[in-house]
Formats: sequence, structure tokens, C-alpha cells
Amino acid sequence: MGGTVRREEDLLGARDLPEGVLYGVQTLRAMENFSISPYRVSPLFVEAMVFVKKAAALTNLELGYLEEPKGRAILQACDEVLEGKHREHFVVDPFQGGAGTSTHMNVNEVLARRAEALLGAPVSPLEEVNLHQSTNDVYPTALRVASLFRLKELESEIAGLQEALQRVETREAGVVKLGRTQLQDAVPLTTGLEIAAWAEAFARDRWRIFKCRERLKTVNLGGTAVGTGLGAPREYIFRVSLRLKELTGLNLSRSENLVEATQNLDPFVEVSGILKTLGSNLLKITSDMRLLASGPQGGLGELLLPQRQPGSTVMPGKVNPVIPEAVGQVALRVMGNDQVITAAASLGQLELNPYLPLIAFTLLESLEILSRGCKTLRTLCVEGMVFDGKRCRELLEKSRTLAYLLLPKLGYHGVEKVLKEAEERGETVGERVVALGLVSEEEWRDLTSPENLTRLGFTEER
Repeated sequence: MGGTVRREEDLLGARDLPEGVLYGVQTLRAMENFSISPYRVSPLFVEAMVFVKKAAALTNLELGYLEEPKGRAILQACDEVLEGKHREHFVVDPFQGGAGTSTHMNVNEVLARRAEALLGAPVSPLEEVNLHQSTNDVYPTALRVASLFRLKELESEIAGLQEALQRVETREAGVVKLGRTQLQDAVPLTTGLEIAAWAEAFARDRWRIFKCRERLKTVNLGGTAVGTGLGAPREYIFRVSLRLKELTGLNLSRSENLVEATQNLDPFVEVSGILKTLGSNLLKITSDMRLLASGPQGGLGELLLPQRQPGSTVMPGKVNPVIPEAVGQVALRVMGNDQVITAAASLGQLELNPYLPLIAFTLLESLEILSRGCKTLRTLCVEGMVFDGKRCRELLEKSRTLAYLLLPKLGYHGVEKVLKEAEERGETVGERVVALGLVSEEEWRDLTSPENLTRLGFTEER
């Protein structure tokens, strides 16, 4: 750049910018005002907003509100950004006042400056790139588009995790182990049944994610400042959402009540609640994994997780369950994010919510880390985990709970008596019931077989 500058002016006065940057004076002011976090606006959100800009430019070209050369230059600038170019010029902090105006103007200025370079003539970020638009309809529409892209990705990752667990379920179906309630020994089950319960929980999450995409498909694009469409032609309002639908491939439609869609952000709260539910399942199941893998010698040691890295700088040979731990932290972050989104959505006043940038940053973070967390859990943990059948059987046979299998035959007090005698003699439950002649060794093996334990209840022969 050689130290050269260019001068731009807005209503607050003139400012100098480095000649090589594509952003303009309003972005510069945002950089000065909001130097708050180490973060930048999500590249996916920028991409979503550029899709909105392209839809608006196409519609304005079709209706004759944009001159052909300028319109084509704006469209080419949009395409370049969508191809991944010029990303270094999107520089604003996601924590910003103005309900997203700083992000919006950053996009307007970059597209205008790049269109100028392509055209060789001035292009206005406000009068041409932003023609018939407002931050208040562009920003929430872009958030819906970005969220829908992420939700589709998340649904795919949950499906992959569910299917990986189902493969483990099939492979490990024949291992009998202790069940546990309230961290105490309970009736036996198989590892297949235990894993199947995890897979079913994620199947519900997959369905919830699929359904909640419906909550975001209606957009307020065309509503301009407060949803009345002030400053935009009626034909533009009717067409622009259809253009956006075609460009993104998403099932989008214009809201029937643009004022309401501009005021209220409860759809984002609803989606966040679904993400929190997934987080709850992830935390519960990764905690189960850590518990079953605990020890291994001094704990349960039933589940063998893939060893990913040394676990201690002072204890040689120690390996920790780092993948379930990391994914558990993702889950906790998403639960916290849900509280932030709920509070921020509640703080809108009258026709607009000034905290929309916080909702955008937080919701997109939840979506991204959940997608990556599910993929990490699948590829680095679930696909390589196995149960130690010998250890499962050892703990099962030491437990008194196998006696519960005799409840239909002996009744509560009869089982209680067997348990007391086994404890006094230092025998296992199986040894005692065979010694008492209550069952044969073959009958006992049948009672404790995976086939018997996976039956739904018992039947009586009459």
C-alpha cells in the first residue's frame, strides 16, 4: 500500500482509510467503537448476508431500479465473496451496538468497493448495494439463512453419531453386564441394550433438529425498518424472498406479518432450546461413557475407550477419557448459550431488538460446536470403543442382583433368603441357587443369557 490513504465521509465527518482495504468509513468507526472481543463475525454469517445482498441486487435489476452495469458489478462482487475471496476485509467485532448495523455496513462497503474496482465507476454502499433494504430486515434474514445451513449440517452429524452407536450396539449385543440405578447395582442387561438407549436419544435429537428448521424458514426481508416495507417497492417486497430461496436452495418464504417478524425473536429461542436438549443428551451420555470407562483397575472398567493422548505430566501411563470430556464441555457451553439467547430475546423493545448481534454470535457458535462435537465424539471415540466382556461378567457374577432373575419363581422373600445365604457362605448367587437345587447349572446359564435378558418380561407356561 506504500502508506497511501483514501478519504471517505459520512454524517459524522471525513476519515482516512488505508488504500488497500475494501471496507469504508462506517466499518472503520465500528472497529474503533467495538474493539471488545478477540472474535470476528462468523464467515458463514457473512456468506448468508451476501446471499441476501445478491437476492436484493437481482430483484432490483429485474425491476429496473439498478442500472445494468452497476447491478452486474455488485452481483460479481457477491459471487467473489461467496467463492471465499476478500474475507480479510470483514473485520468488525460481533459484540456491537446498533442491532447489527456495523456488520451490515461492513458487507455493504466491501461489496461496493469491489464493484467499483470491477466497474471502474463509483458504486454507493447505501444507495445501490443497500437499495430497498434495512439492517432490520437484512440482518435477521441472514441469521435465519446461516442457521438453516448449520442446522442441516448438524442434523447430518447427529445422524452419523446415531448410526455409529447402532453399529456398536449390533457388535456388542451379546455382552451381559450389570445395570445400575442411582449408582448402585441393579438388574442385569446387555451392552447392546445400553448402547441402543444412547442411540435412541440421539435419534430423537435428530428428529427435533429436522423439525425446528421449520421455525426459521419465514423471513422478514422486504420489511425494511420496522416491517411496513417503507421505502421499498411492493413488487420488490413480493419477489426478493423468492430470489433468496432460489439462491440458497433453502425452503424460505416471506413472513405474512413482517412487523411481527421484525419485532420478535422467539423462533431463535425455540431453536436454542432444541440445541440445549441435544446438549443435555450429550452431557449425560458422555458422562456415562466416562463412568463405564473409569479406573480401569480401580473403577468400573467395563468400557474401553480409544486412547488419544497421555493423561498426566506426573503419573506415567495414565490415559484420560479426553473426548467425552471435551464434548461434555461443548454441551455445557451450549446450555449456557441458551440462557444468553433467552435473555437477549426477552430484551427487545417495541419494534426492534438491539441485542440481535449477541443472539447471532451465540446461536451460530452453539450450532458450530455441536456439529464439530458430534463429529469428534463419533470419529475419535464411538467408532473405536469396545466393551470388556470378561470384566462385565466378573462384576455381574460378584453382584447380588442376579438373584432378581428368580423373583417370578421364588418371590421377594425367597430371593432375600438366597442372598443372605450366599453372603454368609461367600458364594456367588449362581453357586448358591444351584447348590440349593432351585435351578440346574444349565437353567442358570439360560436365565443369565443375553437372549433371556433381552426378552420383554417373562411368560408363564400353563
